[in-house]
Amino acid sequence: MVNQEVPDIFSANEQTFEDYALRIFLYQYTNNEIYRAFCKAIHRGPHTVKLMTDIPFLPVAFFKTHPVVSGIFTPEVEFESSGTSGSVNSIHKVKNSRLYAESFLRGFRRFYGAPEEYCILGLLPSYLERQRSSLVYMVNELINLSGKTNSGFYLYNHKQLRNVLEENEKRAQKSLLIGVTYALLDFAEDCSMNLQYSIVMETGGMKGRREEITRDAVHARLEERLGLTEVHSEYGMTELLSQAYSKGGGRFETPPWMKVLIRSEDDPFQLTVYPGSESTAKGGVINIIDLANIHSCSFIATDDIGKLHPDLSFEVLGRLDNSDVRGCGLMIT
Repeated sequence: MVNQEVPDIFSANEQTFEDYALRIFLYQYTNNEIYRAFCKAIHRGPHTVKLMTDIPFLPVAFFKTHPVVSGIFTPEVEFESSGTSGSVNSIHKVKNSRLYAESFLRGFRRFYGAPEEYCILGLLPSYLERQRSSLVYMVNELINLSGKTNSGFYLYNHKQLRNVLEENEKRAQKSLLIGVTYALLDFAEDCSMNLQYSIVMETGGMKGRREEITRDAVHARLEERLGLTEVHSEYGMTELLSQAYSKGGGRFETPPWMKVLIRSEDDPFQLTVYPGSESTAKGGVINIIDLANIHSCSFIATDDIGKLHPDLSFEVLGRLDNSDVRGCGLMIT
């Protein structure tokens, strides 16, 4: 298939999304050896896929065992998931790092505006210990675009981070503190504050550093200690190139080139809730269409349990039993 048959994914909207998804399915079926083999194994192919809901979703675990790529290329960057000691991590071979940057920057600007408006503070100590974290790559780019003197990664220096936040509060400078959950909880326990001009965004993940608690409990602790009315959240995966965001209450929204569908826990090939379906707010396992993931696989069956609402926002409720513990692990609610 020639390149011009692949749509401009960032122009996707409610009217064009299904057409774009079907065209990308055909492209990836043709050019992605692993995805094509999976489709054939479950007796799906271009002759059976007529609607978006017919498209097969590749189990995310394939990223641990195979190169999931569409076409032949030398990747500009490879992202690796985190995990527990001895675990097998996912590898995402990214053909074009600029495509990843365009996806996360368009998504960020859609939900939060220009990075230049914020002092962006990263509290991602365990991720900085790894060389191939997609989250660190994204936050580093946001920090660079911010252009603020105090934007940066703060590791375990809670006192310095508190001083920066306090100075920004005095100057009514908007701040975005984005951090892994256990690090944000550690910071909040060390530094009680009353933040009015700052957004605190958790990315999930305890990584065995703290006792697992519900997302609601995490948010309640952060709100109490940091004087917040809401805690924001980011939902992303090493295997994807796009992110969803929650501005409070654990309800995530996706950019127009990304959609969530829900499959049955008992039948991995049975969709139960999807855009346009009559079922509402029904739980199951999350499938994701990420049109930006065009050079890999845009149709991913995750191990996350969730719920899709009629307005197409979604919640993440936990993980399937026996699934791997992920670095951005999610808390049961």
